[in-house]
Amino acid sequence: MTTKRAVPSIRRVVGSVGLAGVLMSVLASSLASASEITLSYAFISPASTFPGVQMERWAEELHRRTDGRVTVNTFPGGTLLTANNMYDGVLSGVADIGLSITSYEPSRFPLLNLAGSLTGLEVNSTVASQTLYELIQEFPPEQLGLEDFKVITAFTSEPGYLHTKEPVTSLDALHGQEIRVPGDSTDVLAALGGVPIALSQADTGEALQTGVVDGYVSSREVLMDLRYAQTVKYVTDYPLTSAVFVAVMNRQRWEALPEDVQQTIDELGAEMAFFAGDYLDSHVEESLAWAHAEEGVEVLSLSDEEAARWTERLVPINEERLARLAELGLPAHEFHERMLELFEQYQQ
Repeated sequence: MTTKRAVPSIRRVVGSVGLAGVLMSVLASSLASASEITLSYAFISPASTFPGVQMERWAEELHRRTDGRVTVNTFPGGTLLTANNMYDGVLSGVADIGLSITSYEPSRFPLLNLAGSLTGLEVNSTVASQTLYELIQEFPPEQLGLEDFKVITAFTSEPGYLHTKEPVTSLDALHGQEIRVPGDSTDVLAALGGVPIALSQADTGEALQTGVVDGYVSSREVLMDLRYAQTVKYVTDYPLTSAVFVAVMNRQRWEALPEDVQQTIDELGAEMAFFAGDYLDSHVEESLAWAHAEEGVEVLSLSDEEAARWTERLVPINEERLARLAELGLPAHEFHERMLELFEQYQQ
């Protein structure tokens, strides 16, 4: 009697090998997908502005430092989210990351806005940006309105200056002029006798060209970056409020990231605060030189007596803002005092 050995058919062997290959291919594909991360990053202004330059630099650095594992798709110019819905859009997941100016939503970030809403502070963007980022690390997120977000980085503009079509070197010259102001700076301009018009930066260019406003308050790089020097011809050299920029990530998206990617993003936070401020300060000098050479823009100084008049009108606004937040139970005076300490520290 002949014993027959069970020999698998060639078809079955090949089929098994083929199935294993398919499974391995699927597994490899899944692992590759798991290691590749794509983030969306929205911003309100054009990519050419200094926050937009920071945004692209951050995206490039994250891609490089993660060896290409993380790709960031940037959406500047309000193409994905606008000033009116940036932070809510991040919370709802429309964008993974959003960058905006906190004074566009003053009731959301009352304490944090103090870093930009106090007037008369002679401080450049490099110092102010590092100070802002450090304050965010030191104060509880619940006090800053940031409890629902992961802060990616933060920085400020230089102080805003008055840019006008006609020269302004006195309160009398400013009286009655309609001036675009950012966010919660309306009472600052009103105290100086101007008529504040609340507009986002994105809407300011058209308002200047059509005569809706006689000028604007902003940091000085936009003279060149947004070509505002084609319309305004004078800059009054007195520091007003500044813009506070905070880039935040959807917290659920943050918690889903691998630990090493989180670590890399954290390392970039302070670096990008310094980068944004340092870039802006250098860019402001370039912008002023360009605006003067190409468009005849002049920087006007106030006399000591006139500067004292401006300060006299604005000091009560600073005091009122601190007092109002303290009444809400927020550590406004502690925040202010620590801010001044950090200014001094970073100026050394």
